[in-house]
Amino acid sequence: MSDTPNERNGLSRRRVLGGLGAIGVASAGAGIGTTAYFSDEEAFEENRLTAGELDLKLDYRATYSGGPGRRDEIDSWYSEDGPGEPFDVETIEDGTYLIGEVPEVDEGEMWEDEVQNTDLCDPELGLINGDEIPVFTLKDVKPGDSGEVTVSLHICDNPAWMYMNGELTANDENTVTDPEASADGENNAASDSEIDGDGELADAIQTRLWYDENCNNVLDGGSDETTSDAVCMQLVIDTSGSMSGTRLENTKDGAQELAQTVLDANPENRVGVTEFANSGNLVQPLTDVYDDTPGDPAAGNGVGPAIENLSAGGGTNAQGGVDNGQAELENCPDEKRRVMVVFGDGDINTDGQAAKDAGTEIFAIGVGGASESDLEGLASEPTDEHVFLGADDAAIGQLFAQVGQTITGGEEVILEDTLANVMSDLEAGVALDGNRSSDDRKPFVGGMTHCLGFEWEVPEDVGNEIQTDSVGFDLGFYALQGRHNDEPPENPFNGTYQDDNGLPSNGTAD
Repeated sequence: MSDTPNERNGLSRRRVLGGLGAIGVASAGAGIGTTAYFSDEEAFEENRLTAGELDLKLDYRATYSGGPGRRDEIDSWYSEDGPGEPFDVETIEDGTYLIGEVPEVDEGEMWEDEVQNTDLCDPELGLINGDEIPVFTLKDVKPGDSGEVTVSLHICDNPAWMYMNGELTANDENTVTDPEASADGENNAASDSEIDGDGELADAIQTRLWYDENCNNVLDGGSDETTSDAVCMQLVIDTSGSMSGTRLENTKDGAQELAQTVLDANPENRVGVTEFANSGNLVQPLTDVYDDTPGDPAAGNGVGPAIENLSAGGGTNAQGGVDNGQAELENCPDEKRRVMVVFGDGDINTDGQAAKDAGTEIFAIGVGGASESDLEGLASEPTDEHVFLGADDAAIGQLFAQVGQTITGGEEVILEDTLANVMSDLEAGVALDGNRSSDDRKPFVGGMTHCLGFEWEVPEDVGNEIQTDSVGFDLGFYALQGRHNDEPPENPFNGTYQDDNGLPSNGTAD
């Protein structure tokens, strides 16, 4: 991806803030309340489904950009005695702070590596599984401040249809200062008495919710950015003996969908295919043709038929595959971005350094016995944005889909509006899609990680009407089994699937 957080317009958790107080905001500031939770309905803890148990687990990484030199102040809000979940706040960069992380990783390791490449269904990791966890507990928030939380979802066991909900639990005026009372947009006269409700902060805060395909806490592409430049992509696919059967069929389906996604993204894009078993073999030179015989890929020419005709057998010579793939990418015009996507289910005997030195960006996908360290050695930096690992074959299609969305620069925005309006939409429930590259909504498969980013910002040009205001909100996720539910079930938050207490039933909530 060509953009960096500081180059993007709009929301960014990593943006260095300036001009604080330039519009005359009093020192009291505004507050993000103490009720920003991931909430779990305990009633579902022992629920069993017709296809077995369904277990949804969450983890997250939350940051706050609130200006430099404030670590000790912010850390006090997350102390043992503070209202937030106890956490040792860290400075990520000047003015940006890590304020929450589950699971906490060792010093020097990146959270993104942890969620992408670790079996986070392991009960010893202590993920969120029934506890209310405060994400943001912030005081003295000023215009220009922002925060971001990336949540990773893990379906343990059966595939599941996923939903998200939320609720604005407070939007309080609190007291009203003289500057606030005279500001445009203020609803109340000056007052030293506490006023519940009637605040302006929820209508001022801008928020955005998106599918964070590479779990990097940043929206890549999006509503305020163009898609990526024209690209030449070479698919380098393992066809060794261990790939036989369902694994190869799933790989063909995922690779074909990725190829179609890239070709549809830009008419100048080109895609080719290389396989590797005992040796590497170019099976499709770079082309803009997916299938010249629509409806019958096996009979046509193009990327689709080339993938369809792959068969498994032999050893695993990834070096040969990468070398042959790079040789074909040398035919890509210089003005186009060169990308290689390598898929394997075993040891990868190459670091792809020659291809990377030639300017090729390498994504590495692995399942089965794929070596995490080999994938990281092969992939381009940063590896958290280029390595995609699944625990089982059912995840293959969605892994390819995540790579496709990352390459084309099109991470999908789910909701974007004021905090008040986004929470209003979430209160009715939002259906989530397990495969954003597919035309139809898909369930979330087990054995892989899906990430969602949620970002808020107090605009720098907001007026004094938000002084002393505070807001609180809840976020929740709900999983409903996918097996025996071929069609997406109705939204469990819109009045259906309720138990005697008015809560969603037949699923698992976190």
